[in-house]
Amino acid sequence: MSNGKATTIKKVFSRQTSVRIDINADTAIVWALLTNASDFARWNSTIVFIKGNIALGEKIELKAKIDEKRTFKIKIKEFTPEKHMRWGDAMGNRDFTLTPNADGGLTFSMSEKIGGPIFPLFAGMLPSFDEAFEQYAADLKREAELIFNSKN
Repeated sequence: MSNGKATTIKKVFSRQTSVRIDINADTAIVWALLTNASDFARWNSTIVFIKGNIALGEKIELKAKIDEKRTFKIKIKEFTPEKHMRWGDAMGNRDFTLTPNADGGLTFSMSEKIGGPIFPLFAGMLPSFDEAFEQYAADLKREAELIFNSKN
């Protein structure tokens, strides 16, 4: 199920959206794209900007096209180079995972779970993340493969 199609699981106190896509590039290329904040908006059409340093324990500011009125203040909570990263705030976490494939490429997975005791009060006001997650994965795949193919 690495086709770039997002899925969302809704529960009373949480919502989780996930996407997976196969990328024909080195993990180092994909990781570099995911962790270079100053270059993010160039290749990722879902992001307006990211400010800060994407590294363990750092805090970044992010503005996404899905809600351009809001600037998200996010902490990098887990950071295992070329494998896994988690960032989030009090309402939820987003996980990024790179899993090598036998053919030399990788599967990129991104999953965000938001929720908590007051989640039902605002759940209906949240936009769907499915389209943005699909676009994010497609943008990452396109840019990583473009870089990979230009080097080979």
